[in-house]
Amino acid sequence: MNRLLLVEDDENLVFGIEYTLSSEGYEVSHAGSLAEARHALHNEAIDLILLDVNLPDGSGYQLCREIRETSQVPIIFLTALDEEANVVAGLEIGADDYVTKPVRTKELLSRIKAVLRRNPRSQQEVNIWYSGDIQVRMLEGTVFKNNVEITLTALEYRLLLMLITHPKQICRRGSILSHLWDMSGEFVDDNTLSVHIRRLREKMEIIPATPEYIVTVRGVGYKWNANVEGK
Repeated sequence: MNRLLLVEDDENLVFGIEYTLSSEGYEVSHAGSLAEARHALHNEAIDLILLDVNLPDGSGYQLCREIRETSQVPIIFLTALDEEANVVAGLEIGADDYVTKPVRTKELLSRIKAVLRRNPRSQQEVNIWYSGDIQVRMLEGTVFKNNVEITLTALEYRLLLMLITHPKQICRRGSILSHLWDMSGEFVDDNTLSVHIRRLREKMEIIPATPEYIVTVRGVGYKWNANVEGK
């Protein structure tokens, strides 16, 4: 399940977009300002950003530039400024697409799906994820620690992928549970998730009781607490 961050200060527009996206199976976080957006990006695993140009504390262009310094998370601008110069400016600083206001919901959904499909950060287009002494080889579906293969169950492997593809970002327990259930077709409850996290730590960490990779954010979820590179 993809989590989208909607950065928009028009509450009426927010209500309509949130309802539409939630109905289509997306998880939606909302930020009404640049400050709130920065906080969300720091604390949540975001798969795509819907970004208004004009915000109370600055320009969406500014936030887009900041994001592109460290991340290739997909960005779609929501703008009432449909002149060619504005559109080009947004695309040149790193946006993936733009949608003009008033927003047509079917068009927005189509644009979101298209951007997610071609997103270069997607797991399907990365051959190997590197993080410290860990390698995840996507084409083979194998995991190595210090060049020694580690045997994971199917659920452990999917859990590892969700965490490692959102480094330094909190993956909420609810999002993980929904993701694992959607991917596996089998029910995964909160207690089962805790067991899988413990088993995954036993296989990935040097000292499972003091993990370096998979850390707990108490009361919220988990995050992969190391830098990650995909090739």
